[in-house]
Amino acid sequence: MSVTTFDLMRHGEPEGGRKFRGALDDPLSATGWAQMRAAVADVRPWDLVLSSPLRRCAEFAAELAERHELPLTVVPELREIGFGAWEGLRVREVEARYGEALTRFWRDAESYTPPGAEPIGEFDRRVATAWAQMQAIAAGRHALVVCHGGVIRLLLRQVLGLPLARIWRVDVPYAALSRVEVHPEPDGSALPVLVFHAGRVA
Repeated sequence: MSVTTFDLMRHGEPEGGRKFRGALDDPLSATGWAQMRAAVADVRPWDLVLSSPLRRCAEFAAELAERHELPLTVVPELREIGFGAWEGLRVREVEARYGEALTRFWRDAESYTPPGAEPIGEFDRRVATAWAQMQAIAAGRHALVVCHGGVIRLLLRQVLGLPLARIWRVDVPYAALSRVEVHPEPDGSALPVLVFHAGRVA
């Protein structure tokens, strides 16, 4: 079997700027659209597009798939982590209302879950399900995956075997691309390899 390649792309800036957005379905801002279009330019190395169902990902994915006549699959499990009571709040607002809880969350996501939020372990299992689905859908091909910062961090965690508690230490800028190749092994297993992170596609 051939190598399967995934380009993981975070969405651009949504309307409303930086905040704990999670499950909120805000669309991209004009700046966000420009960031994503600039990130891919006119290159077309992909055979298919996979996307989160949330608008800040799915609308760009649909535009790109249509422009390049590529098949598009929406993967529900690629949606961002739900932040519960923090949804819609900016960092300074969370700090004001919840004190040191935010620091605990950044330092060790396993030890603290925001009120009403999706526990990081459940999020990790959901992303693992998405990762298995994506490998089955894209086997032997080159896929663009349009998703979220939290999702990309967990995909990279699973590829590299990083500690779940430390995932927020990985920076994932708006419209950044990371490439993972999945190499088939003689014993029937697969070896995922991080080729680059937060770079540009060529």
